[in-house]
Amino acid sequence: MAEKRSSPIPDPVAAYDRIAPAFARLAQRRKAYLDRVDQLVISQIPAGRRSLLDVGAGDGTRARRIARAGGLRELVLLEPSAGMRSNWPAQDQARTMRAEDLHQEQGRFDVITCLWNVLGHIAPAAKRVEVLRQFARLVAPEGRIFLDVTHRYNARHFGAVRTALRFLRDRVSPGGDVVVAWGAGGAEVRTTGHVFTHNEVRSLSRQAGLIIEKRFVVDYGTGELRRRSFEGNLLYVLRRADEPSKAAAAGAV
Repeated sequence: MAEKRSSPIPDPVAAYDRIAPAFARLAQRRKAYLDRVDQLVISQIPAGRRSLLDVGAGDGTRARRIARAGGLRELVLLEPSAGMRSNWPAQDQARTMRAEDLHQEQGRFDVITCLWNVLGHIAPAAKRVEVLRQFARLVAPEGRIFLDVTHRYNARHFGAVRTALRFLRDRVSPGGDVVVAWGAGGAEVRTTGHVFTHNEVRSLSRQAGLIIEKRFVVDYGTGELRRRSFEGNLLYVLRRADEPSKAAAAGAV
């Protein structure tokens, strides 16, 4: 990722249309990370769940794998990029809207996933809050939302000096907006993005009526679980704020 913007940057949906033919190769480069996130999501799906909404589904490969392993028989894929949807099986339930338009969606889902920093392609922050608020509306009682984001202070990936400069700059004026660049088909494809801090995700979740139930730190290179937040990206398990915690439920009379 680069943080200088010298020319107009394509809209994220247009950028994903351009990288669609190379998307499988791009995902293969991060296979260790993506596979570990998928494994963690599957392990945290509550028993007896039936439905999954994947927001920013890309080519749909990961959502199908998660649904199959998690015993989720109803799968709905939300992906506004026609290029990404071009190879989907005909039987897939598709939503072609953007995440920002989720207020049009009805029903409830036991599991909602929003993975590989999809939330970072939504701007500004107020729209990110609204998307999370729609997740809270759409998730079923006792359902779970899984969100992984690029960690702004991931020193293992971005380097110690760059991360330290980001940290110091944020003390004066919090940032996080970046330009995302992919090499696809011999050309560079760029679009807008955002990288997050833990405190930022916590604030966005709280504003949306969600609570962080668990957080995992996952090494972006190796997929290993890390203990310290500066060693990886962040995967969150979220629940609705109006759902009693397990501890509270256990102590209820």
